[in-house]
Amino acid sequence: MFHFASAIFWALVQPFNLAVLLVAASVVAALTRWRRLSITTGAFAFLILAISGWTTFGALMLHPLEDRFRKPDPAPQRVDGIVVLGGGFEAAVNLARSGYELNASGDRFVEAAILARRYPEARLIVSGGTGTVFLSGEADADTAPRLLTALGVEPKRILLENKSRDTFENAKLSLEMGKPQPEETWLLVTSAFHMPRAVGAFRQAGFPVVPWPVDYKTSGRERLGPAEDNVLDSLRNTTTAIREWIGLVAYYLADRSDTILPAAGGED
Repeated sequence: MFHFASAIFWALVQPFNLAVLLVAASVVAALTRWRRLSITTGAFAFLILAISGWTTFGALMLHPLEDRFRKPDPAPQRVDGIVVLGGGFEAAVNLARSGYELNASGDRFVEAAILARRYPEARLIVSGGTGTVFLSGEADADTAPRLLTALGVEPKRILLENKSRDTFENAKLSLEMGKPQPEETWLLVTSAFHMPRAVGAFRQAGFPVVPWPVDYKTSGRERLGPAEDNVLDSLRNTTTAIREWIGLVAYYLADRSDTILPAAGGED
Protein backbone atom coordinates (compact mmCIF):
# COMPACT_ATOMS: atom_id res chain seq x y z
CA MET A 1 0.00 0.00 0.00
CA PHE A 2 2.84 2.40 0.87
CA HIS A 3 4.43 1.86 -2.53
CA PHE A 4 1.24 2.49 -4.52
CA ALA A 5 0.17 5.48 -2.41
CA SER A 6 3.57 7.12 -2.79
CA ALA A 7 3.57 6.55 -6.56
CA ILE A 8 0.14 8.14 -6.98
CA PHE A 9 1.01 11.07 -4.70
CA TRP A 10 4.25 11.72 -6.55
CA ALA A 11 2.54 11.59 -9.94
CA LEU A 12 0.34 14.47 -8.80
CA VAL A 13 2.89 16.73 -7.10
CA GLN A 14 6.07 16.51 -9.16
CA PRO A 15 6.77 19.96 -10.63
CA PHE A 16 6.00 19.37 -14.31
CA ASN A 17 2.82 17.37 -13.67
CA LEU A 18 1.64 19.87 -11.08
CA ALA A 19 2.23 22.74 -13.51
CA VAL A 20 0.23 20.93 -16.20
CA LEU A 21 -2.64 20.36 -13.76
CA LEU A 22 -2.59 24.03 -12.82
CA VAL A 23 -2.65 25.06 -16.49
CA ALA A 24 -5.63 22.76 -17.04
CA ALA A 25 -7.37 24.30 -14.03
CA SER A 26 -6.59 27.76 -15.39
CA VAL A 27 -8.18 26.91 -18.74
CA VAL A 28 -11.28 25.49 -17.07
CA ALA A 29 -11.56 28.55 -14.85
CA ALA A 30 -11.24 30.83 -17.89
CA LEU A 31 -13.95 28.94 -19.76
CA THR A 32 -16.27 29.22 -16.76
CA ARG A 33 -15.41 32.94 -16.47
CA TRP A 34 -13.64 32.66 -13.14
CA ARG A 35 -11.07 35.16 -14.34
CA ARG A 36 -9.24 35.69 -11.04
CA LEU A 37 -8.89 31.95 -10.39
CA SER A 38 -7.68 31.43 -13.96
CA ILE A 39 -4.98 34.07 -13.60
CA THR A 40 -3.90 32.74 -10.19
CA THR A 41 -3.53 29.11 -11.24
CA GLY A 42 -1.82 30.09 -14.47
CA ALA A 43 0.63 32.27 -12.56
CA PHE A 44 1.41 29.44 -10.15
CA ALA A 45 2.06 27.07 -13.06
CA PHE A 46 4.47 29.57 -14.62
CA LEU A 47 6.19 30.16 -11.28
CA ILE A 48 6.72 26.43 -10.70
CA LEU A 49 8.27 25.91 -14.13
CA ALA A 50 10.36 29.10 -13.95
CA ILE A 51 11.86 28.26 -10.56
CA SER A 52 12.38 24.61 -11.46
CA GLY A 53 13.93 25.15 -14.88
CA TRP A 54 15.55 28.59 -14.86
CA THR A 55 17.15 28.78 -11.41
CA THR A 56 19.60 26.80 -9.28
CA PHE A 57 16.79 25.90 -6.86
CA GLY A 58 16.98 22.18 -7.61
CA ALA A 59 20.77 22.03 -7.34
CA LEU A 60 20.71 23.84 -3.99
CA MET A 61 18.15 21.35 -2.67
CA LEU A 62 20.40 18.49 -3.79
CA HIS A 63 23.55 19.83 -2.13
CA PRO A 64 22.79 18.68 1.46
CA LEU A 65 21.77 15.28 0.15
CA GLU A 66 24.81 14.73 -2.07
CA ASP A 67 27.22 16.08 0.55
CA ARG A 68 25.82 14.02 3.45
CA PHE A 69 27.98 10.97 2.81
CA ARG A 70 31.36 10.63 1.13
CA LYS A 71 33.34 7.63 -0.02
CA PRO A 72 35.61 6.34 2.77
CA ASP A 73 39.16 7.64 2.52
CA PRO A 74 41.15 5.49 2.65
CA ALA A 75 38.97 2.83 1.08
CA PRO A 76 38.52 -0.41 3.06
CA GLN A 77 41.27 -2.95 2.53
CA ARG A 78 38.80 -5.81 2.73
CA VAL A 79 35.21 -5.85 1.48
CA ASP A 80 33.01 -8.90 1.95
CA GLY A 81 30.00 -7.71 0.01
CA ILE A 82 28.64 -4.95 -2.21
CA VAL A 83 24.99 -3.97 -2.51
CA VAL A 84 24.04 -1.89 -5.55
CA LEU A 85 20.53 -0.48 -5.68
CA GLY A 86 18.48 -0.55 -8.85
CA GLY A 87 17.32 2.50 -10.74
CA GLY A 88 20.12 2.72 -13.28
CA PHE A 89 18.56 0.98 -16.27
CA GLU A 90 15.95 1.89 -18.88
CA ALA A 91 13.52 -0.78 -17.72
CA ALA A 92 10.96 -0.52 -20.53
CA VAL A 93 13.61 -0.46 -23.27
CA ASN A 94 15.48 -3.44 -21.82
CA LEU A 95 12.28 -5.43 -21.45
CA ALA A 96 11.58 -4.90 -25.15
CA ARG A 97 15.11 -5.22 -26.51
CA SER A 98 16.89 -7.48 -24.00
CA GLY A 99 19.82 -5.10 -23.71
CA TYR A 100 21.34 -3.18 -20.83
CA GLU A 101 20.59 0.43 -21.70
CA LEU A 102 21.56 2.77 -18.86
CA ASN A 103 19.69 5.87 -17.73
CA ALA A 104 20.98 8.98 -15.93
CA SER A 105 21.73 6.90 -12.81
CA GLY A 106 23.64 4.20 -14.65
CA ASP A 107 26.84 5.12 -12.80
CA ARG A 108 25.61 2.84 -10.02
CA PHE A 109 26.27 -0.27 -12.07
CA VAL A 110 29.48 0.93 -13.68
CA GLU A 111 30.87 1.66 -10.20
CA ALA A 112 29.61 -1.69 -8.93
CA ALA A 113 31.57 -3.46 -11.68
CA ILE A 114 34.70 -1.45 -10.81
CA LEU A 115 34.35 -2.31 -7.13
CA ALA A 116 33.77 -5.97 -7.93
CA ARG A 117 37.09 -6.07 -9.78
CA ARG A 118 38.85 -4.12 -7.01
CA TYR A 119 37.54 -6.55 -4.37
CA PRO A 120 37.55 -9.93 -6.14
CA GLU A 121 36.40 -11.87 -3.04
CA ALA A 122 33.32 -9.72 -2.42
CA ARG A 123 29.82 -10.92 -3.15
CA LEU A 124 27.70 -8.54 -5.22
CA ILE A 125 23.98 -8.13 -4.50
CA VAL A 126 21.95 -6.36 -7.16
CA SER A 127 18.78 -5.17 -5.44
CA GLY A 128 15.97 -3.87 -7.60
CA GLY A 129 12.64 -5.23 -8.73
CA THR A 130 10.05 -3.53 -10.88
CA GLY A 131 9.17 -0.47 -8.84
CA THR A 132 7.06 1.24 -11.48
CA VAL A 133 3.29 1.39 -11.04
CA PHE A 134 2.14 2.95 -14.29
CA LEU A 135 4.70 1.52 -16.74
CA SER A 136 5.96 -1.99 -17.41
CA GLY A 137 9.64 -2.77 -17.44
CA GLU A 138 12.32 -5.33 -16.66
CA ALA A 139 13.60 -5.45 -13.09
CA ASP A 140 17.09 -4.01 -12.78
CA ALA A 141 18.25 -7.17 -11.03
CA ASP A 142 17.22 -9.10 -14.15
CA THR A 143 19.03 -6.71 -16.49
CA ALA A 144 22.20 -6.22 -14.45
CA PRO A 145 23.85 -9.62 -15.04
CA ARG A 146 24.04 -8.93 -18.78
CA LEU A 147 25.99 -5.72 -18.16
CA LEU A 148 28.09 -6.91 -15.22
CA THR A 149 29.25 -10.09 -16.90
CA ALA A 150 30.08 -8.11 -20.04
CA LEU A 151 32.27 -5.91 -17.82
CA GLY A 152 34.12 -8.93 -16.45
CA VAL A 153 32.25 -9.82 -13.24
CA GLU A 154 31.97 -13.57 -12.72
CA PRO A 155 28.31 -14.68 -12.75
CA LYS A 156 28.74 -16.87 -9.65
CA ARG A 157 29.52 -13.79 -7.56
CA ILE A 158 26.28 -12.00 -8.47
CA LEU A 159 23.24 -12.39 -6.22
CA LEU A 160 19.97 -11.11 -7.65
CA GLU A 161 17.20 -9.60 -5.54
CA ASN A 162 14.42 -8.76 -7.99
CA LYS A 163 11.37 -8.53 -5.72
CA SER A 164 11.86 -5.15 -4.03
CA ARG A 165 9.78 -2.18 -5.15
CA ASP A 166 11.32 0.58 -3.06
CA THR A 167 14.37 1.41 -0.96
CA PHE A 168 13.11 -0.09 2.29
CA GLU A 169 12.35 -3.37 0.55
CA ASN A 170 15.84 -3.18 -0.99
CA ALA A 171 17.24 -3.12 2.54
CA LYS A 172 15.09 -5.90 4.00
CA LEU A 173 15.47 -8.32 1.11
CA SER A 174 19.19 -7.64 0.71
CA LEU A 175 19.62 -8.41 4.42
CA GLU A 176 17.82 -11.72 3.99
CA MET A 177 19.90 -12.60 0.95
CA GLY A 178 23.33 -11.42 2.11
CA LYS A 179 23.11 -12.46 5.77
CA PRO A 180 25.96 -10.10 6.74
CA GLN A 181 28.02 -11.09 9.76
CA PRO A 182 29.13 -8.58 12.43
CA GLU A 183 32.78 -8.70 11.36
CA GLU A 184 32.03 -8.21 7.66
CA THR A 185 32.29 -5.01 5.62
CA TRP A 186 29.56 -4.31 3.08
CA LEU A 187 29.51 -1.37 0.68
CA LEU A 188 26.26 0.29 -0.39
CA VAL A 189 26.32 1.77 -3.89
CA THR A 190 23.62 4.19 -4.98
CA SER A 191 23.25 7.76 -6.24
CA ALA A 192 24.65 10.41 -3.89
CA PHE A 193 21.30 12.21 -3.65
CA HIS A 194 19.61 8.93 -2.66
CA MET A 195 22.24 7.80 -0.16
CA PRO A 196 20.69 9.44 2.96
CA ARG A 197 17.36 7.68 2.49
CA ALA A 198 19.09 4.42 1.57
CA VAL A 199 21.33 4.52 4.64
CA GLY A 200 18.35 5.29 6.88
CA ALA A 201 16.45 2.31 5.45
CA PHE A 202 19.41 -0.08 5.76
CA ARG A 203 20.08 0.99 9.34
CA GLN A 204 16.43 0.51 10.22
CA ALA A 205 16.49 -2.95 8.66
CA GLY A 206 19.57 -3.86 10.71
CA PHE A 207 22.01 -4.04 7.80
CA PRO A 208 25.21 -2.06 8.59
CA VAL A 209 26.75 -0.71 5.39
CA VAL A 210 29.56 1.60 4.32
CA PRO A 211 28.11 4.28 1.96
CA TRP A 212 29.75 4.48 -1.45
CA PRO A 213 27.92 7.34 -3.24
CA VAL A 214 28.10 7.80 -7.01
CA ASP A 215 26.11 9.54 -9.75
CA TYR A 216 26.39 13.15 -8.57
CA LYS A 217 23.95 15.56 -10.22
CA THR A 218 25.58 18.81 -9.08
CA SER A 219 29.08 20.25 -8.82
CA GLY A 220 28.41 21.32 -5.24
CA ARG A 221 29.46 24.88 -6.17
CA GLU A 222 26.15 26.23 -7.44
CA ARG A 223 24.94 29.47 -5.86
CA LEU A 224 21.48 30.99 -5.66
CA GLY A 225 20.60 32.55 -8.99
CA PRO A 226 19.92 31.70 -12.63
CA ALA A 227 20.35 28.08 -13.64
CA GLU A 228 23.90 27.00 -14.45
CA ASP A 229 22.63 24.07 -16.51
CA ASN A 230 20.17 23.60 -19.35
CA VAL A 231 16.47 23.86 -18.59
CA LEU A 232 15.75 20.13 -18.76
CA ASP A 233 18.59 19.22 -16.40
CA SER A 234 17.56 21.96 -13.97
CA LEU A 235 13.98 20.73 -14.03
CA ARG A 236 15.21 17.18 -13.49
CA ASN A 237 17.33 18.29 -10.51
CA THR A 238 14.36 20.05 -8.94
CA THR A 239 12.13 17.03 -9.49
CA THR A 240 14.73 14.66 -8.04
CA ALA A 241 15.38 16.86 -5.01
CA ILE A 242 11.71 17.36 -4.14
CA ARG A 243 11.02 13.65 -4.49
CA GLU A 244 13.96 12.73 -2.30
CA TRP A 245 13.10 15.19 0.47
CA ILE A 246 9.49 14.02 0.46
CA GLY A 247 10.78 10.45 0.59
CA LEU A 248 12.97 11.19 3.61
CA VAL A 249 10.05 12.65 5.54
CA ALA A 250 7.72 9.83 4.48
CA TYR A 251 10.24 7.15 5.53
CA TYR A 252 10.61 8.76 8.93
CA LEU A 253 6.85 9.02 9.46
CA ALA A 254 6.34 5.41 8.29
CA ASP A 255 9.07 4.13 10.65
CA ARG A 256 11.25 3.10 7.73
CA SER A 257 14.06 5.27 9.09
CA ASP A 258 14.72 6.49 12.62
CA THR A 259 15.58 10.01 11.49
CA ILE A 260 14.68 12.33 8.63
CA LEU A 261 18.26 12.94 7.51
CA PRO A 262 20.69 10.19 8.54
CA ALA A 263 24.25 11.24 9.20
CA ALA A 264 27.62 9.60 8.73
CA GLY A 265 28.75 7.31 11.51
CA GLY A 266 25.19 6.78 12.74
CA GLU A 267 25.04 10.24 14.38
CA ASP A 268 21.81 12.07 13.61
